[in-house]
Amino acid sequence: MRRWIKNLSIFKWRVILHRMKHEIHGPGYISGLREVVGARSDAGVMVREDSVLEDSPTAVIAQIRHGLAIGEFASLASWLASTEDELARWLGLSRATLHRRKKSGQLDAAASERLIRVARLMARATEVFESEESARSWLKRPALALAGESPLGFADTEIGAREVEYLLGRLENGVFS
Repeated sequence: MRRWIKNLSIFKWRVILHRMKHEIHGPGYISGLREVVGARSDAGVMVREDSVLEDSPTAVIAQIRHGLAIGEFASLASWLASTEDELARWLGLSRATLHRRKKSGQLDAAASERLIRVARLMARATEVFESEESARSWLKRPALALAGESPLGFADTEIGAREVEYLLGRLENGVFS
């Protein structure tokens, strides 16, 4: 049975990203999310019966291809403590495109994938710096190791995002970067 989660909360982003990090190619990370979401239904989490939360990575990919709900955009902006304009810039969305996406209620596949990329970086930075506030600050501040660009600015491509992840790994392991 398919189950969509309407407007992923910050908490659910953390769960998704944690599960993706630890079981990205294995089955079961979505069912773990379903269990956590079900446990939090009293906190206002709305789970509908037509959801895409299946027990395989294929379902997540299908949801990204279909396009995430615009509420995911707002949830990530809140998690990053950034404005919608800032997040739109990091995702490569113009104001006009963002306005159209808000009207339609859905991001396109490319913006959905970039949104997941930024969320993945926020989750990794939070893990490394052990504080969301420190992670937010680091992601937005220019880094010498990234040619003076902020990590979120540098991550506008998948290769750039991987470099940011490598930099986080070096920082985590005490390698001067």
